[in-house]
Amino acid sequence: MKNYRKKIYRNYSSNSGKALAPDAISGLASIEPFYSKVIYNHFPSNKSIKILEIGCGYGSFQYFIHREGYTDSIGVDGSEEQVAEARRLGIGNVVLGNLVEYLKAQDDNSLDLLIAIDVIEHFSKEEVSDLIDDFYRVLKKEGLVITHQPNAEGVFGNAIRYDDFTHELAFTRHSISQIFLSSGFTTIHSYEDEPIAHGVRSTVRLFLWKGLVKPIYRFLLLVESGGVDKEMIFTQNFLTVVKK
Repeated sequence: MKNYRKKIYRNYSSNSGKALAPDAISGLASIEPFYSKVIYNHFPSNKSIKILEIGCGYGSFQYFIHREGYTDSIGVDGSEEQVAEARRLGIGNVVLGNLVEYLKAQDDNSLDLLIAIDVIEHFSKEEVSDLIDDFYRVLKKEGLVITHQPNAEGVFGNAIRYDDFTHELAFTRHSISQIFLSSGFTTIHSYEDEPIAHGVRSTVRLFLWKGLVKPIYRFLLLVESGGVDKEMIFTQNFLTVVKK
């Protein structure tokens, strides 16, 4: 691991300059709509599947995964502070470890679902390629990978790309398909991180996003390039779901 990574990851929470974990479980309410949508739309219905989340932080996704009844799920993170926060919040099945080494220790064809939320952007191109090769190795046939990463196509994508000193990369739906296909995966779908309606404020945001902001972005791109890809993703981040 590069020295700057060790230096920052050792105390990732305090080095970020902001609290990464809430004071109590109730503080997860703001991110619940995102995680619930991912589970509802993309998780297999079988609650006994084997799930591994790498770079799980303080275990926020693990909390919702277990709350939804998935019984065989574990998260690994390399930050002692983050794992300590998980324990403080009472979030189980979060372990301390180097996520690359932990992944390499998994048996071939042993996992049903592998999750990497805001993780792959922390690696170099060569490292991401090797990591995704290991994704393919450890997944069962028709197993899934779910990733979430900065969107280089997005108007404000650089705000995410450069918000963390340990970020190495940003992706587009094309580049992320390229790297997964090159590792043997067959089906890749990427999704916009649009606002999720779960109250008045978020409903208004969604309405403005679809009816005003996104059409403006499309118009500006049309003026600049002469054409617009209908599938283009404009949000700062995007979600990708991949099947082996």
